[in-house]
Amino acid sequence: MKPSSLAGLREADVPMIRFGDQMSDIDLPLAGVRAAVAELVAAAEGVALVWTRPRAPGKWSPSQVVEHVARIMEESANVASNRPSRFPTIPFLLRPIVRVVVFKRTLWRNAFPKMKAIDAFVPVAGSASPADGRVRLEGALSRFDQACRARAASGQDVASTMFGAVAVADFAMFQELHVRNHILQMPNVTQNAHG
Repeated sequence: MKPSSLAGLREADVPMIRFGDQMSDIDLPLAGVRAAVAELVAAAEGVALVWTRPRAPGKWSPSQVVEHVARIMEESANVASNRPSRFPTIPFLLRPIVRVVVFKRTLWRNAFPKMKAIDAFVPVAGSASPADGRVRLEGALSRFDQACRARAASGQDVASTMFGAVAVADFAMFQELHVRNHILQMPNVTQNAHG
């Protein structure tokens, strides 16, 4: 399965870890995450004048969107590293169902479903400026990238407390779709998409 969001990547966008002459299975999905984060950063920088203003009543400000994405990415790095995270723990017997209904369905549809964030991922505030938001996102991305590469090098799946065992490449693609979902919440992106 190759998400269409990765289709526009050029070879230069994909830093390769080579084993002989083959690209690692994790390089392309992580390049997709990097590209999505770069797009989110660009969108964030384009809304500096409304950085801390929610786009509508009950919605998040661009600052809060960036903070939410950074938190999810950091906690996903913890999951990939097999460390405790703030994600909920779904009962073991329900994980295969949640894996199919949420995780695999998201990958198949190449779109993140509408979901409400749990309290741990609802930011009251975020970075003071888009530049600070960039630093926050790049730090979270670096942790996520390193954790996924280490997990892939171990030959083990990611052991998610929500979905059970999932392939590292799929875990990275899921993260990319999450980031892309939040790009649409930036005011200028939403306005351009809807007239």
